[in-house]
Amino acid sequence: MRILVDADACPVKDEIYKVAWRHEVPVVIVSNSWLRIPQHPLITRQVVTDGFDAADDWIAEQADARAIVITADILLADRALKAGATVLAPTGKPFTTSSIGSAIATRAIMADLRAGGEQLGGPAPFAAADRSRFLQALDTALVALKRRSLTQY
Repeated sequence: MRILVDADACPVKDEIYKVAWRHEVPVVIVSNSWLRIPQHPLITRQVVTDGFDAADDWIAEQADARAIVITADILLADRALKAGATVLAPTGKPFTTSSIGSAIATRAIMADLRAGGEQLGGPAPFAAADRSRFLQALDTALVALKRRSLTQY
């Protein structure tokens, strides 16, 4: 088991570390540039090229049924789900195979509106409630993944 983090704009890295340490699960911080990470044997850094979607490509290639992917990127979430991974947004919202289609459609509609000159607000500011929801969602996802691993192996 491991946690793969789309880290360049991830606001919950500290929370990920805390939950990972508690569950003794490795974390890979994936980014296009060097990011400071804690000196801990469970935490590693993967710096990819600055090519378009290089971090997403690396994460998608590594994702599998024993991985939890943390990302706000809907298209990466879709790729990770197709690889069998559990996927969480930094707000704690899980991406699922039943919800990803509507998320992709909404993303496309919003992109079309922006391209047409519409002035749309961005996402709501990240709040303490999001952080709390994320902590609970990650803990729940890790417990579920551990249970599945025990029954499969």
